[in-house]
Amino acid sequence: MARIAILGPAYPLRGGGLATFNERLATAFKDYKGGEGGNQVVVYTFSLQYPSLLFPGKTQYSDEDPPEGLDIRVRLNSINPLNWIKVGREIAREGFDILVVRYWLPFMAPCLGTVSKIVRGNGHTRVIAIADNIVPHEKRPADRLLTRYFLKRVDRFIVMSDTVIKDLKAFGVVSDRIRFCPHPLYDNFGKAVNREEARRELGIGSGDKVVLFFGFIREYKGLDLLIRAMARENIKRLGIKLLVAGEFYSRPGQYYHMAEENKLADRVMWHTDFIPNHMVRFYFSACDLVAQPYKSATQSGVTQVAYHFLKPMVVTNVGGLPEMVPHGRAGYVVEPEPEPIAGAIEDFFENKREESLINTLKEEKKRFSWDNFVKNIFEIARI
Repeated sequence: MARIAILGPAYPLRGGGLATFNERLATAFKDYKGGEGGNQVVVYTFSLQYPSLLFPGKTQYSDEDPPEGLDIRVRLNSINPLNWIKVGREIAREGFDILVVRYWLPFMAPCLGTVSKIVRGNGHTRVIAIADNIVPHEKRPADRLLTRYFLKRVDRFIVMSDTVIKDLKAFGVVSDRIRFCPHPLYDNFGKAVNREEARRELGIGSGDKVVLFFGFIREYKGLDLLIRAMARENIKRLGIKLLVAGEFYSRPGQYYHMAEENKLADRVMWHTDFIPNHMVRFYFSACDLVAQPYKSATQSGVTQVAYHFLKPMVVTNVGGLPEMVPHGRAGYVVEPEPEPIAGAIEDFFENKREESLINTLKEEKKRFSWDNFVKNIFEIARI
């Protein structure tokens, strides 16, 4: 039996990718069959994650029920150095075997790095960082300085794309401290529902051809490229519709204007409130194809939701997306431009690729187990 702490976003913060991942990881540690079982897991989350001035959404907090069976302790204030010391000492006293720290943004480097340094000082706990990004998608002054502060206070790194490996090495992190493991499936949103039922729930026509863009809407995710692809005559001819599901984290006006300018008012469905966990399965069950037209990327949790629901994907040839979505097996890998995105969407519907892609998706999704992810954390912690 091992004692593990996870430090990062979790309930009562809203689901989203990071909190959902950390909660699912805690369950995977508890259920892991590779050891003796019965691992003890504690999740330390934020009492304050972002100051309100820096948070682009409507609220940081969930109105759903807490996840069952998890010990989640609300502790860390991202902007209070005295709190970092207090939390670091608390975790250090517990004497965990492993502290798993989620790192995704240089803004978090001071608090996460300070806690990590204090915990390592107990001489027992190994600090393993799951590094989503080392170089952020949206760059700011002092990013490199902050990231370097954090990197020096961690024992080992788990990464989910080759892009992050290269970025770590650019900061001088040696290969022995890095372990690659692909992003596991998001299998905690429930089972798929009947397509007709899902479409009734969302108010979508039963005969519509639907492409889904899912997740927080940020500049680097390329929704503008997808809207311009939807404006191509070959896409209009096929009567394909776009379902945009996710909260705006960038200016919404530019996207609405682009849709109106391209006469897409009747072909773009805007569901731009935060999508709670219990509704995720309806969106993926209702669509035919998932589009991720990112302009930059490391890896994406949306990919792993699509795998879980066996939905073919169109992704762009950036970051780790081509590693996750083999072209012709899980969907399409295209350049981040409207024309090739439109070409992939046209091919999918015109040539009726859904059945053949779903068959190969079933094989590809076997690569992404939670047991394998936990196994890699245990192994690198022992090196």
